[in-house]
Amino acid sequence: MEALQRLHNRGSISTGYDIDNSLKLESDNNEHLYVTTMTSGNRRTWTYSIWFKRTELGFTNVLIHFGVNNQGTRMMIDDTDQLFVDIADTGSTLYRSITNRLFRDTSAWYHVVLRVDTTQSTEADRMRVYINGVEETSWAQHQIPTQNLDTLANTTVGAYDAMGIGTYVWAGSNYDGQFSGYISQVAHVDGQSYAATEFGEFDDDTGIWKPKDITGLTYGSSNNSFLLDFSNSADLGNDSSGNNNDWSLSNITAADQATDTPTNNFTTFNTLRRYNQGWVSFKEGATNVITGSGNNWTTMFNTMAVNKGKWYFEGEVYSNEITQMFGQQPQAWTELNVHTDWYLGGNADKTKGAAYYCSGDDVYYEGGYVNSSASTGGDIISVAMDCDNNKVHFAVNGVYTNSSDPANNTNGFAMLDDYQYFATAIFPGSATWKYNFGGYTTISISSAASDADGYGTFEYAPPSGYYALCTKNLEEYG
Repeated sequence: MEALQRLHNRGSISTGYDIDNSLKLESDNNEHLYVTTMTSGNRRTWTYSIWFKRTELGFTNVLIHFGVNNQGTRMMIDDTDQLFVDIADTGSTLYRSITNRLFRDTSAWYHVVLRVDTTQSTEADRMRVYINGVEETSWAQHQIPTQNLDTLANTTVGAYDAMGIGTYVWAGSNYDGQFSGYISQVAHVDGQSYAATEFGEFDDDTGIWKPKDITGLTYGSSNNSFLLDFSNSADLGNDSSGNNNDWSLSNITAADQATDTPTNNFTTFNTLRRYNQGWVSFKEGATNVITGSGNNWTTMFNTMAVNKGKWYFEGEVYSNEITQMFGQQPQAWTELNVHTDWYLGGNADKTKGAAYYCSGDDVYYEGGYVNSSASTGGDIISVAMDCDNNKVHFAVNGVYTNSSDPANNTNGFAMLDDYQYFATAIFPGSATWKYNFGGYTTISISSAASDADGYGTFEYAPPSGYYALCTKNLEEYG
């Protein structure tokens, strides 16, 4: 388990360097970045680095594509969840490497560095891949480029002078968006072969791989080098390397900027473990739940279970208030019943937690209903979960129900002394259900309130002593 944790970046409070922003991409919306022309650069020696957090599996996620159509130099996570690296030239030659490793953890940030230098006489040094700081050596397929191969990176030859992130670049102006999740600190260095240690380092205390400040790297000038930090919501394709190699945006707006980053990883929904997987899907950085028709309840929960501290999240009531619950759920029941039909609050022994139930304007708790404040479509439901006093509190548009005061530990509903998840339960209906854990949301936010440490973006400020569920706060309060 320790080795696994070292290969997954879940954020750290003591990084020494913080990344403030990421970019959320959604494949269904064809959201991606692209460049239509490159300058003549070094096709034999270059380095590409990207941090990413997947939120959907089962299809190809494109991390970078140089060239056009199927003749491209590219790196992607295929629908098998393996990393594919294709090194191609302008002819018909393609050198493909495929990892044995699977990239299926939708709760964690990954860092991948692709280091190419085909001038090297030693074959193994011509193409190297680093995953969270460790050079990859376990390959299902491994084809090394020939010495002095001119790759399809950094070229102006024909139609190949194009780049795409989150997309395949097709001939002409056609692009096909293929990435769902978050990307951060994306860099390409034309003419330099850099090891992963130029982009990150292992934390002295935890051994976790974490980002470094790379603004001082030698990017060169008059080439294709770039650094995308997504810090300017008005210009998310801005190159901050100094080269002004800005990227064009497809279906991306300022609202797609996120604060879920490799140095502060926010919880989202667990996209792998829920009931009715055939008619439930997760979109928009695993903060939206999409449902179709069906005949059973489905209960979904977040990626981080907690047993201490005080935590906060929000959800939006669907337009016609059909059966929807916002609440909390003990881990023990969840682990035993992850793929079964159940809903929140249904057991007298609290093993199914508690929830605000929109259809009846009630709190469902211990198998019965407790009258609560009324809600309607578009209202915001807040869930404040106190794992120190084992209570959960619910609010409608910022007003806590049942004379509850979470900041002063007044009233509320008792929870089991167990690890707890935030959870939602939904009965079938073709709809999009919106939630907000603080790192990203599609809910329209008018107040932009954060917790006392400045983390998260919510419609209503978390009560005093309650925090967004992210790794910075977990390190301090969890």
